[in-house]
Amino acid sequence: MNTPFNPATVLAVDPATDHARGPAAARVTLVEYGDFECPSCRQAHSALKILLAHYGEQVRFVFRHFPLREVHPHAELAAEAAEAAAAQHRFWPFYELLFAHQLQLDEKHVLRYAEEAGLDMARFTNEMRDHVYLQRVQEQLESGRRLGVRGTPAFYVNGDFCDVSFGVNHLHTVIDKALGQ
Repeated sequence: MNTPFNPATVLAVDPATDHARGPAAARVTLVEYGDFECPSCRQAHSALKILLAHYGEQVRFVFRHFPLREVHPHAELAAEAAEAAAAQHRFWPFYELLFAHQLQLDEKHVLRYAEEAGLDMARFTNEMRDHVYLQRVQEQLESGRRLGVRGTPAFYVNGDFCDVSFGVNHLHTVIDKALGQ
C-alpha cells in the first residue's frame, strides 16, 4: 500500500541536511528551491537579502538545490561545491560567492571561491573529485520534483507554494499574510 504524498513531510526542515538562516521557532519558514546558475535565482537572491533583513527573526530561510542541468551546465557542480563548503561550516559564505560570480561557475573558478571562503582545500578537492555530496544534491532535486517544481526559483511559505513569476515582491505579501499583518 502506497503512503499518500504529503508536501508538509517533503518541506519539513531537516537540520542535518538543510541550510537554514533564522530561528527554528520563526513564525514563517521560507523554503527556496534554487539553482546557482539561474539568472532569476540571482535576482531573487538580491531581493531576498532585503526581505530577510526586513523580517529579521520572524522568518527562517531554507535553501535547497534544484540544479537545472539541461540549461545550466555548471549548476550541479556549484551545488556539490556548496555542499562541500557546508561540510566545513561555510555554506552561507560560499552561497554568497556563487551568486556574486554566477557567470563563472566552472571548476577552475569554483576552486578559487573555495580558497576565498577559507576552506580546507585538500578536503574540498578530494570531496569534489569523489562526488561525495552529489547524492544529497540529487535528493533535494528529487524532493522539489515531488512537489511539482519545474523551474527556479521556487518558493514555499509555511508549506504553500508562492508564485514569484511576476516578481519576488509577491513573497512580501504572502509573508505579511502569514504573519497576520
